[in-house]
Amino acid sequence: MVNALSFALLLTFALLLLPSSRLSLATSPPQQDPQTPITRFQKYLRFNTAHPNPNYTAPVFFLTSLAQSLGLKTQTLEFISNKPTLLISWQGSNPSLPSLLFNSHLDSVPAEPSKWTHPPFSATLTPEGKIFARGAQDDKCIAIQYLEAIRNLKARNFVPTRTLHISFVPDEEIGGIDGADKFVKSKEFKDLDVGFVLDEGLASANDEFRVFYADRSPWNLIIKAKGVPGHGSRMYDNGAMENLMDSIEVINRFRDSQFDIVKAGKAANSEVISVNPVFLKAGIPSPTGFVMNMQPSEAEAGFDLRLPPTADPDPMKKRIAEEWAPAVRNMTYEVTS
Repeated sequence: MVNALSFALLLTFALLLLPSSRLSLATSPPQQDPQTPITRFQKYLRFNTAHPNPNYTAPVFFLTSLAQSLGLKTQTLEFISNKPTLLISWQGSNPSLPSLLFNSHLDSVPAEPSKWTHPPFSATLTPEGKIFARGAQDDKCIAIQYLEAIRNLKARNFVPTRTLHISFVPDEEIGGIDGADKFVKSKEFKDLDVGFVLDEGLASANDEFRVFYADRSPWNLIIKAKGVPGHGSRMYDNGAMENLMDSIEVINRFRDSQFDIVKAGKAANSEVISVNPVFLKAGIPSPTGFVMNMQPSEAEAGFDLRLPPTADPDPMKKRIAEEWAPAVRNMTYEVTS
């Protein structure tokens, strides 16, 4: 018998060390037996679950088949059409105890195939033992780790004391509104009587395994600037592009101050407020690109802002309103999470 935390660690870390989307598995590739953990992992990676059009049907069927081959109970929940949540259960010897829940998400962020060494959904295994695939580390590896760990435990006739559940949710990469959010508010989730949950964390590049007990809160920050349009040869005060560039400079100085703390070894990445620009939108389109002799009246930028649990959100809200997007410079902003 093992307690919840040690059993969680056993399940999560029993199989593979998967440090990045380019996964180092061994010094030489394994045998291409279609019934190995590696080939099952490759098959899961070949399902294109990238946004904006993730394929959820095929991987849910695949994971269901794997779970049922292990004698596990499966249930597909669909709170929103075409956005299934797969729930797998392994009954414990004392199901009256609060259960354990291990979570993984089905979707992945988009990929730019032309920028990849190998096609992002080929799950190419190189002679060096590396697999190239979108979603390999975030976080399809975790799904296979859960199932392969259970396979190994069942082979040893291990029976958990508590009932174990594994959830595979959709849309995590776009906020989880139609996935985990719907799931945790459902009767089905309440009926699980969950006492302990383990989700994805950060990959490890060595033999050190870390368990995280908190996560940063993501803020999607969009800043918009307006100004008087005019000919490109004139100099204007408070132009849209000028105001936006001023804000970006201020934001970058804040970013540098936080990053300096990390570089100095005084805090981990997860312990500071991170902010990264993700898009810029401005200019007047033309048949050949953009009008170069016209200053636009609007400009917009998006930022991925993340606050650790120890950060007070109120000073950050004040900083955004007064320094990053001040109304006195014809600027507005929107924060979503």
